[in-house]
Amino acid sequence: MPATLEVKCTDSDCEMDMFEMHYTYDMPDDVGVADFVCPYCRGTDCLEAIEL
Repeated sequence: MPATLEVKCTDSDCEMDMFEMHYTYDMPDDVGVADFVCPYCRGTDCLEAIEL
């Protein structure tokens, strides 16, 4: 089953609470939250993985 990554945006001005990324193909092992941007505010250093 492809990996799922739950992410939250920590920018206080952003309206995005959290979102999930579902990988539909094999991602390299070193890909993480730092490789993505917030889909709402486009911030690059404000994303944080949610650990369940």
